[in-house]
Amino acid sequence: MEFVGENGKLTGVKVAETEFVDGKRLPKAGTERIIPADLVFLSLGFTGPERAGITEQVSAEFDGRGNVARDGYYMTNTEGIFVAGDAGRGQSLIVWAIAEGRACAAAVDKFLMGSTILPAPVAPTDRAMAVL
Repeated sequence: MEFVGENGKLTGVKVAETEFVDGKRLPKAGTERIIPADLVFLSLGFTGPERAGITEQVSAEFDGRGNVARDGYYMTNTEGIFVAGDAGRGQSLIVWAIAEGRACAAAVDKFLMGSTILPAPVAPTDRAMAVL
């Protein structure tokens, strides 16, 4: 994946099909295409956010587990900067990331517009049920 733009403005994302070659996933020749976009959300599984980039760019704080700290509306300590999924919850299942992405979108909508009708299926503090 590669971001496409001009004059510092995002205009699209260049993507391609991939294939395994010598144990690595590489772009398949001839399958490249550009998807027009002016906003891109990345959802990636990982073991924790990289502190350096986050603290330098938005001065975000981290919680005791090493995740980006957030309030009950997915907002970091920096007003207007929101976090969801693995960066705020920690490594988890994709279904949590999807649900948090939707709930975070509702929180961003409320922040920008003053109200929202978007669904918020989970709260930042929700945890999976434990079966004993």
